[in-house]
Amino acid sequence: MPSTWEQIVVDAEDPARLGRWWAEALGYVLVYEKPDEVEIRRAPDQLPGILFATAPDAKTVKNRLHIDLRPDDQEAEVERLVDMGARPADIGQHDVSWVVLADPEGNEFCVLSAAKPQ
Repeated sequence: MPSTWEQIVVDAEDPARLGRWWAEALGYVLVYEKPDEVEIRRAPDQLPGILFATAPDAKTVKNRLHIDLRPDDQEAEVERLVDMGARPADIGQHDVSWVVLADPEGNEFCVLSAAKPQ
């Protein structure tokens, strides 16, 4: 039997702050909170979750794993996320159709263009 994807773990300086930021960004809910861990999910009983856990060291290099978001309106979503505290990030992407942002702790993620109708 294959494994079940339970969650992705994100190292954080402030798990509560970062977990709440991502919950708002994604429309997720908090399902677990302790001083050193916060988990969010789309719905309380729906996997996978994203667990934010205290890390002793600050982020120093580009993420090797990141989240891609696909909104209906890329420009509006980028504006919303920047208004929430995200900032543009340059990871050497050059001329591409997606926008790279960093969350409040510097974790990069991409905002893709809207899906093309099928």
